[in-house]
Amino acid sequence: MSVPGPVVVTDIARADRDVVDALAAFGSATVHEAMGRVGYAGPRIRPIQQGAAIAGSAITVSTAPGDNLMVHAAIEQAQDGDVIVVVPTTDSAFGFIGELMATQMQVRGVRAYVTSGGVRDTGELRAMGFPVWTAHVSSQGTVKDTAGSVNVPVVLDGVVVNPGDVVVADDDGVTIVPRRRADEALEASRARAEREARNRKRYEAGEISMDINDLRPVLESLGVAFVTQEEYERGR
Repeated sequence: MSVPGPVVVTDIARADRDVVDALAAFGSATVHEAMGRVGYAGPRIRPIQQGAAIAGSAITVSTAPGDNLMVHAAIEQAQDGDVIVVVPTTDSAFGFIGELMATQMQVRGVRAYVTSGGVRDTGELRAMGFPVWTAHVSSQGTVKDTAGSVNVPVVLDGVVVNPGDVVVADDDGVTIVPRRRADEALEASRARAEREARNRKRYEAGEISMDINDLRPVLESLGVAFVTQEEYERGR
């Protein structure tokens, strides 16, 4: 049945908790690369802290600009291990949440807050150890006047986030893993991490990426010539 207008979906499916927890260890960059360079929400969504690395199931929020009513509704729907993802319908540099709303989330076991909108009370959020990734930091407050939706698909800076998708976030940013691809993403991330560990040992032994990655033929095929400085200057 099609539900017209604003809605709060209350019973979303989530990925297996063990899989979600395991993805946190690999980080946003590795997961993004392992999935085929997809899912990264882009450089605009940045952490307000350093050193936090999380993964959790997305509670999604579509909200009017400058209005946080639906964020309050989303907190009620959140469970332990979730990440609240808030996307205003247009770019909105308001402080949609601060210390008090984050306290509610933290008590309910919400692992982080991700938004293409803004946040405030960043000092307090860091002090309480509640991780946030955001496009804006702003003191400007919001109203609670406009209906929106919770647990519907949203677009976070170009990446579609469905409720229950896995949010992987760390110092490098945010990567979204579709819920149905979570097992696949974990397997691919493990394989990539193992490959990188092998290469790291070779680099530590003195080898270089030009040889390990067999890049010399690539340069040759692109017409890149290796010349001495004298040859270069003589040929100008």
